[in-house]
Amino acid sequence: MSAMKLSDFDFTLPEERIALHPATPRDSARMLVVKPGAELADSVFSALADQLSPGDLLVFNDTKVIPARLLGERIRDDNRVAIEALLIKRRDEATWDAFAKPGKRLKPGDTLRFGGHNPACAADTLTGTILAKGEEGVVTIRFDRTGAFLDEAIALVGGMPLPPYILEARKRAGDIAAAQDAGDYQTIFAARDGAVAAPTASLHFTPALLERLTARGVEHVFVTLHVGAGTFLPVKVENLDEHKMHAEWGEVSAEAAARIREARARGGRVIAVGTTACRLIESAACAAEVVTGSAFAQASMEEPALSGEIAPFAGETEIFIRPGYRFRVTDALITNFHLPKSTLLMLVSAFAGVETMRCAYRHAIENGYRFYSYGDGSLLFPEAP
Repeated sequence: MSAMKLSDFDFTLPEERIALHPATPRDSARMLVVKPGAELADSVFSALADQLSPGDLLVFNDTKVIPARLLGERIRDDNRVAIEALLIKRRDEATWDAFAKPGKRLKPGDTLRFGGHNPACAADTLTGTILAKGEEGVVTIRFDRTGAFLDEAIALVGGMPLPPYILEARKRAGDIAAAQDAGDYQTIFAARDGAVAAPTASLHFTPALLERLTARGVEHVFVTLHVGAGTFLPVKVENLDEHKMHAEWGEVSAEAAARIREARARGGRVIAVGTTACRLIESAACAAEVVTGSAFAQASMEEPALSGEIAPFAGETEIFIRPGYRFRVTDALITNFHLPKSTLLMLVSAFAGVETMRCAYRHAIENGYRFYSYGDGSLLFPEAP
């Protein structure tokens, strides 16, 4: 395959296709079944069990979204400016990196104050100082609390970090409903704090759907990938070889790795629920291989021997999955419909095939599927090698 460029992953999406709220109930969302070489099939998530077989294994990401969106003001002498900060990476017990806007109005030494909606409650205010400014609007903030006390304050004053495209589309539509986002933008099995974006493919799952899958003999296991705000960053280079992937922390436990190996050994399929789960188990599989002459982040591309083995993994991954990658352990993928020119669109195109996904997205747009984090989803099967 010739080298692909950023423009190969562009498409036009009508704004009315952006979902502003999730389907109710969650498993009533539509699901496009994509099998390369077969006709596209329209379905719904409540019927997922009909598409799977006894012995298949669903791999869920159990990360929990923290209320990382902070609204407040910059205080400099007697001047005050309204600001917004999105926490993206914790540096130590009291310090976070954050995307801040308007970034141009901020400088090291500035005081930031968030919350303060209840003047009678001191705990309702969180104060920080900007230590440094980086690129693309990133600032380093040292807060006035530490450890669990800081976590409690963030939980009190922070809001759910909805993707910018949802917030912007709601604003244009005059839709300000947000109270339900605390529940809507969290999976039913969220357990481990650390994400600043939801693993959105898992938002379609309900207790009733899990019961149907279990009755069908479909098993599930949990891994953890704390989704970072880098998921919102656009790819800015036309040559994809020049793109640096954002790092995210993840863990595949010894138990999870064993369950995945057992499923494959008995002939069951390993079905990643979401691109985050897929990236993590593929990272663990790449790390389990002996790779010579290439950096870990590039171990994914065109290696001569694939073991298909997976081992426990804990650490940061920068794996960049795009066409040319050969999947180690992922046999099927459940995922939403992604942004144009995004690394997530590149990942699904690597899995099911570029032309197959172009046809799938064209079908989804023409047939009224809802896109992005709160939208409908798809069940993808792999392109033949």
